[in-house]
Amino acid sequence: MGNLTIVSLLDVIGELFSDEISIAVSNTDEYIYYRPSKRIDLKIKPGDQIKDGTITHKAFTTGQKVSEFIDRDIFGVPYHGRAVPFELDGKLEGCVTAIYPALTEGKSVITVKTHDGWKPIPFDDVKFLEVRDRKTHVFANDFTGTHNRALQEFEYSLPRETFIRCHRSFIVNVNHIKEIYPDTHSTFVLEMDNEVKVPVSQSYSSYFRKLLGF
Repeated sequence: MGNLTIVSLLDVIGELFSDEISIAVSNTDEYIYYRPSKRIDLKIKPGDQIKDGTITHKAFTTGQKVSEFIDRDIFGVPYHGRAVPFELDGKLEGCVTAIYPALTEGKSVITVKTHDGWKPIPFDDVKFLEVRDRKTHVFANDFTGTHNRALQEFEYSLPRETFIRCHRSFIVNVNHIKEIYPDTHSTFVLEMDNEVKVPVSQSYSSYFRKLLGF
């Protein structure tokens, strides 16, 4: 045991977790250890400063265990995290963070509320989602329903290869984009294949262009 370092010990502990989970350990200022998983890698390096808005920062801010979804604004990919701060002699010393990929959890449909009940809509048939009047409206072929989940939760659960957040109020299925038009201030307007126009806001425009390769 004399030659066992903290890093090697953390590596061994990390092997106990699923290949889906990345592990990060930090002091109160920066990350001191990071083990990426096969499914998600936030590209954290030891010495990187802890950014505002991350699950680790939220754990330090509250001084309590935090578990929630974090959108792609911080690291470029959305993830679900669980962070636990720890103390030494009553003083906050650091945090251990588990990072999970944004998985679809085996689901392939969105079940929306209708006037008479509920209707499952396959992911492929969903054209876009819009937040309006405190509800998420799901648009499909000749059908629209509502869901009580927040748009941020859908960003976590929908397949990221197909669904892209383009605005604080919209997520679109790229397979239903008919054409993309430039708009003012480096923004865009999407014409969907049902003729509906969907905006791409400035805060999402560069990420949107990168994903679609134009």
